[in-house]
Amino acid sequence: MADRLSLDAATLFDDVDTRTVEFSGEIDGERHDFAVQYDLIEALDGAAPDDGAIAAFERHREAIETAATVALARDPDQERVVVSENDLD
Repeated sequence: MADRLSLDAATLFDDVDTRTVEFSGEIDGERHDFAVQYDLIEALDGAAPDDGAIAAFERHREAIETAATVALARDPDQERVVVSENDLD
């Protein structure tokens, strides 16, 4: 598995239309774009993040960073790495 993800908090974006929180981050010196599905945030937070996805994301940031690393390892050639509930440990 790759080293730890260094998330760029300035890139956090709640894309309500696609029900994802998008961000960029760096792993092993390479920059990657990620999209975290609301379902993953809901699984961690116990409630749908519809009106506070960024706040819920921040509450579970460490678990999401780990899941994003797992998702990247699964398919490193994606343009935007989609992180789902399946990527949780």
